[in-house]
Amino acid sequence: MQQTATTTPTTPNSGSLTVVGHDIAGQERVLTEGALGFLQALCDEFAAEVPELLAKRRERQQQIDAGQLPDFASDTAAIRTSDWQIRGIPADLQDRRVEITGPVDRKMVINALNAGVKVFMADFEDSLAPSWQKLIEGHVNLQDAVRGEIEYTAPESGKHYQLNDHPAVLVTRVRGLHLPENHVLHHGNAIPGCLFDFAMYFYHNYRQLLAKGSGPYFYIPKLESHAEARWWAKVFAYAEERFCLQPGTIKCTCLIETLPAVFVMDEILYELRSNIVALNCGRWDYIFSYIKTLRNHPERVLPDRQQVSMEQPFLSAYSRLLIKTCHKRGALAMGGMAAFIPAKDPQVNQQVLEKVTRDKELEARNGHDGTWIAHPGLAETALSVFNDFIGVGPNQLHITRDVDAPILASELLEPCQGERTEEGMRLNIRIALQYIEAWISGNGCVPIYGLMEDAATAEISRTSIWQWIRHQKSLSNGKLVTKELFRQMLTEELSNVKEEVGSERFSAGQFIRAASLLEEITTSDELVDFLTLPGYRLLTE
Repeated sequence: MQQTATTTPTTPNSGSLTVVGHDIAGQERVLTEGALGFLQALCDEFAAEVPELLAKRRERQQQIDAGQLPDFASDTAAIRTSDWQIRGIPADLQDRRVEITGPVDRKMVINALNAGVKVFMADFEDSLAPSWQKLIEGHVNLQDAVRGEIEYTAPESGKHYQLNDHPAVLVTRVRGLHLPENHVLHHGNAIPGCLFDFAMYFYHNYRQLLAKGSGPYFYIPKLESHAEARWWAKVFAYAEERFCLQPGTIKCTCLIETLPAVFVMDEILYELRSNIVALNCGRWDYIFSYIKTLRNHPERVLPDRQQVSMEQPFLSAYSRLLIKTCHKRGALAMGGMAAFIPAKDPQVNQQVLEKVTRDKELEARNGHDGTWIAHPGLAETALSVFNDFIGVGPNQLHITRDVDAPILASELLEPCQGERTEEGMRLNIRIALQYIEAWISGNGCVPIYGLMEDAATAEISRTSIWQWIRHQKSLSNGKLVTKELFRQMLTEELSNVKEEVGSERFSAGQFIRAASLLEEITTSDELVDFLTLPGYRLLTE
């Protein structure tokens, strides 16, 4: 599908919504009159509240910057201490022992649904660079997948891909509240990207999903408060009422991937109790959020990214509290991502699989009901671990962790021990550089040095360095981390990346622009909230 050179504004009847994206082949299946009418209604009802919610995030951050550490809120204590449960979990979401995630590229959708896992999370967020073409094509692909009609023939090899007889359950992750959709305007302003993603997937697929015994299922990312969860609850209730569906028909899983959110997990479950079925340990974004939220607190500077594992006390407390909270309320507790990808060398691959096994055993032993992988080659390993713990299943809701001591705020905020090394800093630069180059070129999910990198892992890489500069930390070899040292390393690592990828690939790519953006956001006096925000401006130019 190719983008044409012209822009065709499309406007529903009342005129408050305008599509200004370029014409994309297949968009007539996505931007239908009914879908745009639904999107306009959602924007009329809910778009204005998003800037208010984002402003409240900034207010909370200012309080933390001023020295007030995150804690459990006293005004919602009754929700945490009272006895209540979520509405319930549909049959096809009861067993989620392994989920695969990935962008909505056509071949990826087929391979993920065929991976032999329980769920495929089709991602419009961290693993997708949301160009207009990728969005439209992604929604076409999901329509075909829901109808069982998706096929793909690789142009280079002629290999044909199609769904097998027992595909995974499809769950769609929408964008976070902070991300706009510049190609659709509401009263002249860019709409929230999450409303576009939700409206297009829900409108076109809910009937077919319900007819085959499933439903419109969503992953909600990057929540920071229960007020944001309440906003989503209102969106879901509005959609259900508009289309005469039973309350609770829409089901969602919320990622707990921000530090503020871990203190309001009960409250998030409560606000969404009609629709929610699970919380998920989005641990890479959570590490990024730990850095971002505690950016003014020098005693909580993290070491090399590779040393921040789930064995670290603050991450272990996060995982255990999520399990205890979810199971108390009848919700599933999903584990985090194994970002490894299989290696061609058998000996190296064995080491990869051993690392994945240890990681998944820790999650399963803690009581998680399932986990994430980024590559079909890890499905058998992850399934084997969770099969051993869950057995015939379908989950581990019986593990209540009631005998655990209460997890205190101090445990969730505990400083992380480890070294800051020059090798780690240089690796962070190379990873962030290559990821940003891929993202602004339209690819949001990139294999780099044996790991499947998405926006979350790139965020850790660049904010770690920002944090070291901000608090004048030294590396283990004694070098003081300064803006000048970073710029010197960036120049050197840009040359190293050129050698790694080759002159032809380097010249044809966007590495210079990526280096410029990385320098801008890493040496900024104020921490840039998300690299995808300035990246989106480059992507949509």
